[in-house]
Amino acid sequence: MELSTAGLIGAAVGLVLGWVDYKVVGDLVERALRRTDTSTTREEKDDYERRIRLFRIVFLVGTMGFFPILGYLLGRLLFG
Repeated sequence: MELSTAGLIGAAVGLVLGWVDYKVVGDLVERALRRTDTSTTREEKDDYERRIRLFRIVFLVGTMGFFPILGYLLGRLLFG
């Protein structure tokens, strides 16, 4: 399988956009989650924090995986 230059440039752009999306959207979602935290005990608070960390990891893997693939495909489709 041959990788196209346009596709690789698109993947690099997608990677940058994925990182920006992760930082902006991830921070917005995390702030919203922290506002809705109704934990009363330390164990509940720790569990809530663990879930937020898990969300951040899943969201990072998703955006950093999806955006470069989409960028590669679009770069290849539009510019050969």
